[in-house]
Amino acid sequence: MNLDNKTTENVNYMIEKIKEKLKVLNIGAIKSSHFNEELYDDIRDIYELVMKRESFSPNEMQAIAEELGSLRKQ
Repeated sequence: MNLDNKTTENVNYMIEKIKEKLKVLNIGAIKSSHFNEELYDDIRDIYELVMKRESFSPNEMQAIAEELGSLRKQ
């Protein structure tokens, strides 16, 4: 997948991969449809951070979820 293109498809892909990596239990809380390509760079930064790490503390997971929450469409 070429993540250099700022597309809705890439946003959806990154959100789904973040959810998988963090093992989000409440999947309904984070839906790729809540995000758009206007915030692509911010979402990609989070995606790259999450993909680099093997594990996360509960506090880190909460911080990532809060950050994603702040990027959701209003």
